[in-house]
Amino acid sequence: MIPLLLTDRSISLRYLVHKHLLDSDEAGELKEQRLNDPIVKKLIKLQRPDGSWDATGITGNAPQGKVQTTSQALTRLGYLELDPEHKSIKKGVEYLFSSQERDGSWPLGNYRTDADGQDNYDVMSLQTSLPLRGIASTGHEEDPRAETAYDWLIDQRLDDGSWPTGKASGVNGYVAGYRRMPHSRWGCRSNTTAALTCLSMHPERARSYEVRRAFDLLLGRETRERHHIGFDMARTVGAEESTGFITYHARFDLAHMLKLCSRIGASVDDPRVREMVDFVVEARNQYGLWEYTKPQVSRWVTYDLLRSLGEVGVDDDWVGMEPRTPFQPYPKRRKRF
Repeated sequence: MIPLLLTDRSISLRYLVHKHLLDSDEAGELKEQRLNDPIVKKLIKLQRPDGSWDATGITGNAPQGKVQTTSQALTRLGYLELDPEHKSIKKGVEYLFSSQERDGSWPLGNYRTDADGQDNYDVMSLQTSLPLRGIASTGHEEDPRAETAYDWLIDQRLDDGSWPTGKASGVNGYVAGYRRMPHSRWGCRSNTTAALTCLSMHPERARSYEVRRAFDLLLGRETRERHHIGFDMARTVGAEESTGFITYHARFDLAHMLKLCSRIGASVDDPRVREMVDFVVEARNQYGLWEYTKPQVSRWVTYDLLRSLGEVGVDDDWVGMEPRTPFQPYPKRRKRF
């Protein structure tokens, strides 16, 4: 299926295929041409003078304003592997750091508890996970300011190793059924996935106990949702809308899970990982491609999955210890009478 990927119009996709799937010298020839790729050129053009991106830079909505849209723009440029020292990336990263609080977090914004003290939160890990992902995606995860943010994020964990929806007056927030996690009373899958995503990009923290403990819980959700495979990657390159905050990781994307497996070092000796890999491999069409609901991004999803599948389990021996139990987002409640 590699020749099919190289027929794509995107210079960036062809560059990534040559670099990561073929290890070809042609990647060097395409490296400089990427700046003329419309997906890169348009995004750079939309950057504001202060280094931020506003709502015109993405599709969808961003409840956290320019911090969120800038994070999403940097995540896209980082995925396309622009140089960390590129002017647009440096300006965008500095804009995010300029909004950072002293404790390492970013402001909670619209979800902050209001003057009446009702309905909203005092703290939510997503307020830091999303901007930190943008920073880490572009190669600045070891900046001292980023390290402070990582420390803050680790401090938000629950005793069971997951991250909660948030806290208001010291009380854990409600966890809706679609965000529930197996073996965790207050753990939120969306917050936990977002935290693991940026932690997995750090060269040292990616395989730490804290990360692997949370991922062990996340692997407990063994649902197989074919139509969500590749959603996060499609959103990253702009084919899907970047919508929501608490619901940012509402969809359980197996392609994203495989990427976490490769970064965190999960072994295919773990039956949950092996079955996930087998399910994804069997989802290919007759031409070896993974078809996405939006055909224009199918080649991108295929590249992303091929890269993750090639990296999962390579020289890795970590196997989770959580027991396998049936999981239901909305379990039936027993009647009192």
